[in-house]
This record gives sequence, C-alpha cells and structure tokens, in this order.
Amino acid sequence: MARVFAGGEALDVPLQDAADGVSVRDHALFKQLCYGSLRHYHQYSGFLRQCLTSPLKQRDADVQALMLIGLLQLFEMRTPDHAAISSSVEACRALGKPWATRLVNGVLRRCLRESDTLRAQLREHEGMDHPAWLVKALRSDWPDHCAELIATNNAPPPMSLRVNKARTDRDAYLDQLASLGIGAQPGALAKQSICLDRPLDVNELPGFFQGEVSVQDEAAQLAAHLLAPVQGQRVLDACAAPGGKACHILETHRDIAELVAMDSDPQRLSRVAQNLERLSLEATLLCADACVPEPSLGEFDRILVDAPCSGTGVIRRHPDIKVLRRSEDIAGFAKQQQAILSGLWPRLKPGGRLLYVTCSVLRQENTDVIERFLSETADASTVAIESSWGVQAGLGRQLLSGTHGADGLFYAAVEKTR
Repeated sequence: MARVFAGGEALDVPLQDAADGVSVRDHALFKQLCYGSLRHYHQYSGFLRQCLTSPLKQRDADVQALMLIGLLQLFEMRTPDHAAISSSVEACRALGKPWATRLVNGVLRRCLRESDTLRAQLREHEGMDHPAWLVKALRSDWPDHCAELIATNNAPPPMSLRVNKARTDRDAYLDQLASLGIGAQPGALAKQSICLDRPLDVNELPGFFQGEVSVQDEAAQLAAHLLAPVQGQRVLDACAAPGGKACHILETHRDIAELVAMDSDPQRLSRVAQNLERLSLEATLLCADACVPEPSLGEFDRILVDAPCSGTGVIRRHPDIKVLRRSEDIAGFAKQQQAILSGLWPRLKPGGRLLYVTCSVLRQENTDVIERFLSETADASTVAIESSWGVQAGLGRQLLSGTHGADGLFYAAVEKTR
C-alpha cells in the first residue's frame, strides 16, 4: 500500500506482486484490506493528521499504510480491537522498524478512544472520503446527484456478467447458476447481462473457461449495441485493452467483415489476445497510437473510441483513483481525447459512425470534448442516443455511477457526413 500512497503506483501491480506471497485461504481478506484502506484513505488520513505531531517521512510511508490498515480493521471490519492493534504493532517489527511500535500502538488506541471527536473534526472532504478537488467537481457537474455519486464511490462494486449468446442464452445460464446455488438476477440495462448477488472467483462460474460467460459491467455492455455494426462492415476498436468490448462486438455481430483491436501498450494488447482465445474469437491485433494511426489501416465503417480518462465513473472498482488522481490531470486527459478523435477521424468512412466512450462522470472529459470536436470538424454530426437509461448530457448520454448498479460511463455517437 505504501507503493500506492507514497510511490504513486496504481494498485494493480503492487497487488499482484504481493498476492503471490499470500495463501489462497487469505486472498479475500488480503484484497479487502488493500481496497478498503484506499476507499477510506481520506477519512483515516484525517485521523492521522490529528494524532501525529508531525507528518511521517517519505521513507516511513509503510508505517502510515500500516496505521491506515489498522484503522480499517478497527472501524470497518469485524476484527476484534485487541487483534487489530496487536497485529499492527507486531507488523512494525516485521517491517524492520521496531521504533514504530509505540507510535502505532498509541495512535490506534487514541483513535479507538476518541473516534467520535476525531470524526467530528475531519475536514469536509475527509469526512466524504474523497479528495477536495473531486468533491468540488462533482458538485459543479452534478449538483443534484453529488451525494449519491460519493456514496456509490465509497461502496464495494457488484459483479456483473455478460452471457455469450453464441454459446448459450441468459435464461439458460441463470438456470445453471441456480442449480449450483449461486444467486443472480437478469441485468436491467443490457440484454446479455447478469448481476450476481455476491462476487465470485471466476473459477466458480460454470462455463467461464469454455467461453459461455465473461465478467463485464452492464454499462460497458451497451457499447456493442450503440456501435451497431452490420454485415460486411470493418470495425476498429481503437483503445481495445483488455478487450471486453471488442469480444462483445464479435459475439453479437458475427457477420462483420473484420474487427481490428488496437492499443498502444503491447502488454495490455496481450490481454486482448487472451480474452479472444478463451472465447474462440478472431480479430486483427495492432499495437499503435490512436492519435497518429497509420494510413495503411484503411477506412472503417465503425470506430469505437473507449478513450483514456480519469476513471471517475469506476472509482468503486479502482479506489486508488481517489488517492492518485489530481485535478490538473483532467485537462491532460481531455487534450489526449481530442487528439485521439482528430487522429482517428480520417480513418472513418463517409456515412460511418464513431462511438465515443469514457468511464468518467466529468463534463470536461465528456460533453466538452465532443462539443469542441464537432465545432472543429465540418463533416461531423451527432447521432441522438434514444434510450431510457442515463441522463442527457449535452450531445451524449451519461450513466451515473450506481444507476441500476452499473458503472458511470458516458456515450456519444458521431457520424461522418457523406
């Protein structure tokens, strides 16, 4: 956790590095401690701010992480108080920092003893477990939904599945789950979606390794429907990794001529290949920069741009976003999104459709980007997304995090005039 808090790393890599040394029996607890300490980072950092006479040095970020995990166990989990404190103290010695035993013991005991007072003296954003800049942005963009968005961001996410209709159908797969005692409901937004009553390891899902089902949030499953390719068309998934949307397009539109799955990161592109192989699907894989795609790519009838973004619509799945992201990052993402749209537009055939998607709920990355692109592109026009889900957001449609249990995604469809 110190690598995230102080080193600025996204959680995925440190998590995987550490998971190799954790027994299978303890994996669920291990992940709960990691994700939980990130979800409540701002609140319990506010506790430490009040209890420490001076901030810890950078080299002692592991001690800070240890205390945050101790506070998580004291206030959010069913760990007995004495066990949470004693295990945290013992961990100081395991870290090679016996000098910190008294500090950790004293801070955790004071937080337990004075929790009501400490909580009352938290800064507003600390009490909301969000960075101050993000609270301000959510209030500005979604004043009527801000409290709901913050509550959703602070909660663990549900687990949704996408049934491969080329192998089975949703009702049949629900029957399979029921026969195994796995609680699940049909999704409210997408035709192939299923929402599990509780998250499971994919090893417990019947037919997963045979390609009957994939893990994908309901909001993301709307992309294949909105892109709407038809027989014989060429399709480009421009920011394809890890491949969920590309695979869904191939599952539901098996008569298209070709799907090119492109990504700028070769390691991430390998994950696309793995997903295609599991589902027995074929696509052309290409490692390239979407901002400057090669003319040799040719033209496409449909282009999906699942653009790099702040991830503010999927914070509950990636709580490290609340710790790592900064307000100035948003303008950088918006600039990159504009560059991707401008770079890909020449690759779209006249009469073709481009679907712009982000997993952000911030206007600066969504409606502002599309409006600017249209103002600068003479042969571009928007296509209205007629749907009952989400809310109208400028020239696109926004699903707010938690709506029908889904993630927060923005969609806008743009066509090139003939």
